[in-house]
Amino acid sequence: MNKQEDDYTARQLRELEYHSDRAKEYRHLADQPTGYEVALSDVRRWWNPYWALYSYLRGLDLQGKSVLVIGCGFGEDALRVAKLGADVHAFDLSPESIEIAQERARRDSLAIDFRVAPAEKLPYEDGLFDVVLAHDVLHHCDVVQTVAEICRVIKAGGLLVVSEVYSHSLTENVRRSKLVEQVLYPRMKQLIYGSREPYITADERKMSETDMRLVEAPMSKVLHRAYFNFLVRRLLPDKVWISKMDCCFMRLFPWLGPFLGGRILVAGTIGK
Repeated sequence: MNKQEDDYTARQLRELEYHSDRAKEYRHLADQPTGYEVALSDVRRWWNPYWALYSYLRGLDLQGKSVLVIGCGFGEDALRVAKLGADVHAFDLSPESIEIAQERARRDSLAIDFRVAPAEKLPYEDGLFDVVLAHDVLHHCDVVQTVAEICRVIKAGGLLVVSEVYSHSLTENVRRSKLVEQVLYPRMKQLIYGSREPYITADERKMSETDMRLVEAPMSKVLHRAYFNFLVRRLLPDKVWISKMDCCFMRLFPWLGPFLGGRILVAGTIGK
């Protein structure tokens, strides 16, 4: 354990171990081309929540903007946001993941400042970033500490964009019931993931409505909010026709989103 890791919590150390092992499994990504279609293509997959995130980012005009990518993993979002013209800074808890991200950036001639750090203690000065992007990372973190750090390093009036797995507390209570946990979930897991093990760490928890209130509390104005995945990756696999049906349902009945949505995209300006 290095000196920096001496300050990590037990949860952070478990996350670090998991993602370091995962980086070994995905080491081959450093030698494979990165796909930029989601960021650059004018043909959009409107039903896909990840494409919806980039449709929103594409509309921001990120050219020359200072953007921080929280928990960047193997660097996909950092590289794609850089392709949109942003000055990108990114970090992750796992040094092995950062090594892969750095190699991918070098291969594609993208100048990105990668660092190793926990989300709860950011190695950046106050008020540095125009935009902070948190994609699928807050549910691995201490939300209160991470949001406080985001508010510290973002400029006054800066934009926070969050895309997260989500479950209302009532829905999550059903999910954690004995019937679902012991009888239904093993069958649904096989249907949704097949033989693949889902990417789930021991300590992660889906963002609840309470967590999202903490995320949105510092926002002086919420500019965008959308919910996705009522059925997809919960009861049914992620197939195009199912995703289209799911997305249409969420759009037709937006008031059900906070209760039935399985993913949320929210963006807002941070007031200081």
